[in-house]
Amino acid sequence: MLQDIQTKIEELTAELNTYNYQYYVLANSAISDYDFDQKLKELEALESEYPQYRDPNSPTLKVGGDITSKFNTVQHRWPMLSLSNTYNEQELIDFDERVRKAIGHEVAYVCELKFDGLSISLTYENGKLTQAVTRGDGIQGDEVTNNVRTIRSIPHQLKSNIAYPDVFEIRGEIFMHKSAFLRLNKEREDNGEATYANPRNFASGTIKLQDSAEVSKRPLDCFLYFLYMENRNRAYQSHWESLCAVRDWGFHVSEHSKLCSSIEEVLSFVHYWDTERHQLTYDIDGIVIKVNDYAYQEELGFTAKSPRWATSYKFKAERVETTLEAVTYQVGRTGAVTPVANLSPVLLAGTTVKRASLHNANEIERLDLYEKDTVYVEKGGEIIPKVIGVNTEKRDPSATPIKYPEHCPECGTMLVRQEGEAVHYCPNEDGCEPQIIGKLQHFIGRKMMDIQGLGDETIVTFYKLDLLRHISDIYTLQEKRDVLVTIERFGQRSIDNMIKGIADSKNKPFEKVLFALGIRHVGETVAKKLALHFKSLDNLKQASIEEIASVQDIGIRIAESVHQYLSEPEHQTELDKLKAYGLQFEIEEKTVELAGSSLEGKTFLISGVFAAHSREDLTALIESHGGKMLSSISSKLNYLVAGDKMGPSKLVKAEKLKVPIISDEELLKMINQ
Repeated sequence: MLQDIQTKIEELTAELNTYNYQYYVLANSAISDYDFDQKLKELEALESEYPQYRDPNSPTLKVGGDITSKFNTVQHRWPMLSLSNTYNEQELIDFDERVRKAIGHEVAYVCELKFDGLSISLTYENGKLTQAVTRGDGIQGDEVTNNVRTIRSIPHQLKSNIAYPDVFEIRGEIFMHKSAFLRLNKEREDNGEATYANPRNFASGTIKLQDSAEVSKRPLDCFLYFLYMENRNRAYQSHWESLCAVRDWGFHVSEHSKLCSSIEEVLSFVHYWDTERHQLTYDIDGIVIKVNDYAYQEELGFTAKSPRWATSYKFKAERVETTLEAVTYQVGRTGAVTPVANLSPVLLAGTTVKRASLHNANEIERLDLYEKDTVYVEKGGEIIPKVIGVNTEKRDPSATPIKYPEHCPECGTMLVRQEGEAVHYCPNEDGCEPQIIGKLQHFIGRKMMDIQGLGDETIVTFYKLDLLRHISDIYTLQEKRDVLVTIERFGQRSIDNMIKGIADSKNKPFEKVLFALGIRHVGETVAKKLALHFKSLDNLKQASIEEIASVQDIGIRIAESVHQYLSEPEHQTELDKLKAYGLQFEIEEKTVELAGSSLEGKTFLISGVFAAHSREDLTALIESHGGKMLSSISSKLNYLVAGDKMGPSKLVKAEKLKVPIISDEELLKMINQ
């Protein structure tokens, strides 16, 4: 069963990453955004229930897609995080309850239409548009300034008689009106050119054109909806206040946004636009709900990929009926065996669906699935649309039920299913082809070791030629030029590029290596946190589960997974080989020049908002005088630095543990003393 879950997660990850690339980079998605969100939600649920099988490169840890090579890559000053998605009213109510529990009382929300377009971040200096950057992967994006300047609703220069910050960023959504989409798509069809599936893809494809003159011929529009600037909280108390300000500055802000004082008003707004959205001249796929007060936003904070103070409500998915042709089974990198429904092609939410997820054996049993059944398929944000039911009235009386296999469809090994788990797994980790190939392909990935000249197809070729079986075998290729030159369609230049890529990978920092190993639950963010905390692999090896779990944002399941991986002899042997080949297993220590030592040996946590200082300023002060920051309240905390609007739960916990609560002024006195 565990193998099944692992395979399912692996297959979902691969599918989602493929669609992510098509959606964000190629602007030619084969599936709707809603479908993608549903599939992502399914993957998140599986990873939450079975975190030991989460792929380190999981799209649930990613915000967007990869960066195209056509434009300059620019790092975002403030990351462009994605929003968590909800699909029913109860999830919105749950969101409101979590917010009120953290804040301690009712809060106001700003409701906005969720535009179906391309996210953009605009930088203005002295009122002049100086840079436009796409979301990209959330950390960095493509600079498309020249193209964005062609959009008539985006001002190039703000009026000089209006007061605005010297430097600020404003974010929004570039989109295309339905009438323009239909007209331009008809022109493309008449010219024998490929048409776009929807206005969102057309807008995205347009903004990625390198010829801004061509971009100017395609009418794009843009709504702006979020302001970033230094010390924003001092200038504005709330999101609604800043929206009103940027509208006054001359930006195109949607007139349909609304300030709501309760979750009941939020739900009324959702109900209204669920029907009225069809009257708009542009597409929306849901509603965005944001906590209005900036201080409360700061108090609520963020997860690894999304803010806790905002969510998006997605409108209900479309459902169709089609025939189940067959059920096939896929084995993923982690050994999980995932069943997939192969369907008679059917048009659903603008795309042709041929496959749908069946998740695991429990799902097949729940659906009571028979061969050639007529099934209901729904797209709700999933990469592979989901089979949600069977029309038993159309079932052939002679049909036989679908039986989940007992043996791995790839290597024939008896599948295992641990108690309490939903997924079947192939335990043949070192002898099952897709598992071995998957681990190798993960290691060389762009966000891992990024080995240029060694792609996924080459990995498969080398595996079949018995050149690769373990990760460490990659570094033996440098010594096998005589074998490599004999491989068909593998020339000297390709070999040189690959050897150079392998050599260059030895300079990748420790956190990249840790991520590349493919330890369950260790994604990019977790790998960075572990590397920064333990400094070296040797220190991490020696750490107990409790010590690993004490690291900020590292839970007990992650800690157990890391500890188990590093304790297994075969992994230790592999790590020793990689270390011998010169891979980096420790981080470079940076010398920090302290301004003083008055806080040495003391630990601090900052909560709330402060009139005279930002949290970043206070953190820098503490660390520059020898203090250490903690991420949560525990018995190890020496001082809680409290400002206005601090969450009541933190206050209660600090008082229970008798942690001293001080103000920012008292902190400064400690430093001066």
